[in-house]
Amino acid sequence: MAQVYQGNWSCRDATTNRVGILTIYGSVYGWASRTTGDPNSGTGTVTPYEDGVGFNDGNLKANMGIQAARMVQDPVNGVAVQLETADTIVMLCTPR
Repeated sequence: MAQVYQGNWSCRDATTNRVGILTIYGSVYGWASRTTGDPNSGTGTVTPYEDGVGFNDGNLKANMGIQAARMVQDPVNGVAVQLETADTIVMLCTPR
């Protein structure tokens, strides 16, 4: 699944509400929240791994504690990216 994580992902939170768009290309990411003025929106850098990426910096890491985006199988879309803190999965993102 290497490199499959690159692209645009539509993300939902634990309540399944749409919360934003995650874009990952190379070693950078961008987060665009659906909420105007959300301090989590912005860019940062990632370290690629075989099954996803680790977040190095940026608003998702600083404000939400997101540490990783891990590739998982999704019954509808084939693949999905789950955003994880040290303690839990906080969002599931599907291809856009």
